[in-house]
Amino acid sequence: MTPPEWIQRGVSLLKPSEKNADAAARPARAPAAKKPAADARAPRTLAERLEATLRRHGEAMAPRTLRKALEDLQAVVDPRVSEVEAGRRAHDIALWYAQLPREERRDVWLLMNECFAPDAAKLKAAHAQFESAATGSAEHGQAEVRLRRALVSPRARLLQRFAIHPEGLRFLVELRAELLAELKKDRRLLALDAELEQLFSTWFDVAFLELQRISWDSPASLIERLIEYEAVHDIKSWSDVKNRLDERDRRCYGFFHPRMPGVPLIFVEVALTQAISDSITPLLDESAKPGAEKAGTAIFYSISSTQAGLRGVSFGDSLIKRVVETLREEFPKLKTFATLSPIPGLRQWVGQNAATLLPRLPEKQAEALGRALGALPPTADRLLPALDEALAMTPRSPLRQVLTQFAAEYLGRALVDGRPVDAVARFHLGNGARVERLNWAADPSPKGVKQSWGLMVNYLYDLKRLDKHREMLAGGRIPVSGDVEALMLKT
Repeated sequence: MTPPEWIQRGVSLLKPSEKNADAAARPARAPAAKKPAADARAPRTLAERLEATLRRHGEAMAPRTLRKALEDLQAVVDPRVSEVEAGRRAHDIALWYAQLPREERRDVWLLMNECFAPDAAKLKAAHAQFESAATGSAEHGQAEVRLRRALVSPRARLLQRFAIHPEGLRFLVELRAELLAELKKDRRLLALDAELEQLFSTWFDVAFLELQRISWDSPASLIERLIEYEAVHDIKSWSDVKNRLDERDRRCYGFFHPRMPGVPLIFVEVALTQAISDSITPLLDESAKPGAEKAGTAIFYSISSTQAGLRGVSFGDSLIKRVVETLREEFPKLKTFATLSPIPGLRQWVGQNAATLLPRLPEKQAEALGRALGALPPTADRLLPALDEALAMTPRSPLRQVLTQFAAEYLGRALVDGRPVDAVARFHLGNGARVERLNWAADPSPKGVKQSWGLMVNYLYDLKRLDKHREMLAGGRIPVSGDVEALMLKT
């Protein structure tokens, strides 16, 4: 099959009906506004652009460039060429793609998405055969095989061949990171995103990842990546990162993929302490004295994913397990494993729900809060601005008490589709941890105050109850300690 025929075949899959094509070809009525006539016409489909001669206003690639790009992509999946040659061709496209402006990259995504989709007729026929075959029969097994083959799209083969080159996997991860930002604007790209996520779930399975310790003796380039990707508590200086990698009472571990050397996919920072930490300040204090020899607790105080393109690919729970095993081998005295975690969604959630939460307060508490706010009954309009002074509140402050209760309610009951609303809670509770303790003014940084008025939470990893906690969460109940449960509002 010659390249021009490949192009024609790709276009035919997208070609609209003659009626629609004629309608698209008719000139639009001139608008009243002073805009070019082309602006008033409906955007052309990818198929129409591939068949066109001239580029319209607002389109990225010219039709000739678009057809050439399709021809090059088709050449990558040409069954007549070897895997090595296919990988070389894919790498050439990746180099060309890297020089494109964002608008033209989007055209490449559209080509991958629409011109390499599964054959609809074969898929429909295979599905019908599978549905009609009797379960357990030989025909049913054959029908399943046929359906599986029909579901494998040329798009998957195209993406796999990009991964042949040593730099190909990194290229695809970065491509998806850009793609994810456009999905809300263009839902047509969902199929390409789903294809990439499925492939990544296999390629980045924990069986293929390596756990490595990151220390002050690691290559400078790796430590620089640590500084760049730290997402929880910003690293402010080289002395700051040196403190976090202190051999005496700190550990840092990351998962690495052999095809992306020197790039941690996710990393965790650990402090060895005598008890569960209630504030991030001493953990980040560069002048604090180390005390690993007396440590009985490991605090996971920062967990950062580094690759936006791997969103939806889960390996964080495996990282925690592997790190716990590694720490127990090195420090047999460690008995407690917990986090000191931010509550990133608390402020937004309280702002949205304060009006419905306030009427659930006991009468005496509502009166005390109302007096403090100067309004009876207390209202959300008065409460929310007053909470901005949270760091200055005394332990007996009615505002401090109610904010702590709202935080317990948020972490202990707030679910959407059976999953915790808070992203950090979703991660740790999904791994089998429980909500252990709330900590007032634990993160007084501007970021901590902006997210949660400075509140932080400890999630406890009780190694004997991880499965029980997962079972509770699957049943719609968030596992919490007795202390946190006592803070929650009465139902």
